[in-house]
Amino acid sequence: QVQLAESGGGLVQAGGALRLSCAASLRVSSPYAMAWFRQAPGKEREFVAAISWSGDSTRYADSVKGRFTISRDNAKNTVYLQMESLKPEDTAVYHCATKVGAPLADRRLYRDWGQGTQVTVSS
Repeated sequence: QVQLAESGGGLVQAGGALRLSCAASLRVSSPYAMAWFRQAPGKEREFVAAISWSGDSTRYADSVKGRFTISRDNAKNTVYLQMESLKPEDTAVYHCATKVGAPLADRRLYRDWGQGTQVTVSS
């Protein structure tokens, strides 16, 4: 099982930016996609962005398109989420996750999850 550790969360004003990181504890033998999900209080965990093993395929939720960018560094077993033009509605705990195969949006397909990092955007 892959252990994931997120970092980079914090408190930021609306319009600001943050960069989240997620490091995997070990190298997975099969090509795997990595993704970010988020969960706000009282809401279900929702898809944010995903990236393929090679990095040439990405997928974003409509709510973050044009503002967030997902990337990865396989040499470091790390995925990043650059968040720009943050809004109060982006406030949530952000989790990273991995799955073998394609970068899909369905959280039920992801096997390994991190504990999350809190992102709070003030108005």
